[in-house]
Amino acid sequence: MAKETISFARGAPSADILPAEAVREAAARALESDWQRALSYGTGRGHPGLAEWIAELHGVSPDCVMVTNGSMEAAALLFRNLVADGDRVVVERPSYDRTLLLLAQQGADLVGAPLEEDGVDPAAVEAACSAGVPKLVHVIPHFHNPAGCTLAMPKRERLVALAAEHGFTLFEDDPYRLISFGGEPLKTMLEMDEADRVIHASSFSKTVSPGVRVGYLVGPEEQIATLAKRANEQYISPSMIAESIVWELCRSGALEQNIELVNAALRERRDVLVDSLREYLPEASFVVPEGGYFLWLDLEDDVDTPKLLGEAKEQGVTFVAGPDFMLEGGNSSLRLSFAPVPAEQIPEGIERLARALERQRAASPA
Repeated sequence: MAKETISFARGAPSADILPAEAVREAAARALESDWQRALSYGTGRGHPGLAEWIAELHGVSPDCVMVTNGSMEAAALLFRNLVADGDRVVVERPSYDRTLLLLAQQGADLVGAPLEEDGVDPAAVEAACSAGVPKLVHVIPHFHNPAGCTLAMPKRERLVALAAEHGFTLFEDDPYRLISFGGEPLKTMLEMDEADRVIHASSFSKTVSPGVRVGYLVGPEEQIATLAKRANEQYISPSMIAESIVWELCRSGALEQNIELVNAALRERRDVLVDSLREYLPEASFVVPEGGYFLWLDLEDDVDTPKLLGEAKEQGVTFVAGPDFMLEGGNSSLRLSFAPVPAEQIPEGIERLARALERQRAASPA
């Protein structure tokens, strides 16, 4: 009988840590106290109550907020409005694969800036500016997808200063900030911005569930008004019932309680994954993520992770190969998501991965 696959591929939590009861109760309250808005069209800005809650969270006016059907829709709207064919856009190396796809569809001229253990190298962003000012710089500051690293405060300050100096839009793509395993989240670049160059995105997919599809943008009032108008033209309004449910979770305190439960579970999974990698794959190098869902593995240069993936599937384990997140290269790297794998299954999954690597090397001796 074939063994059940242990998948480290999907960036989504397993069902056992989804807040089914809390969402059920919030939905009931939404349909009792907010049913007229929940069941009607809204505007391109989304649910006004949730927008006000987000505005208070970030210390801005509600006019600086729009709520969307997930943060990827928010990013797609921004890219379509801001980036034209041939525009230079700086992305981290590696970066989120869907971001690379959306920007490529816009015809962007993508320039990679390498990630370090404490986030993207601002000197590489500055060098990119000297070769031609980019229209946009995309940064994932907290618990990076796929790399797991967190952008250091001095680097945040430098990027905000570069955006003001050169006039590019700094897109702070920050869906994992609250999925933290210790300490207070660092100050956002949005909070540091005095030149109206930062647009901040986040998502309730990570703090509630992927299925609610609720994200948002925070940025300069004029840009948000333009983006909300584009949203209204394209899809009239986002899902008002989903946003009403999320609003109920936020204002009742249930969201905060759920974040505590999820963070405890994910921290345990992170710890077990790190211990398992050190036991079964001691050759691998990685940054230990302080939150989020992901860990990025760098293996020896003889490893081809796209080929390794085929062998891994034979052994009953999956991951995402490094080239998916790169403009070029990444063949000896891979991304592991610990969110979908219960802690008790992780050691077996990594042992299978180590076995797949051993088998690949045996089949292709140096």
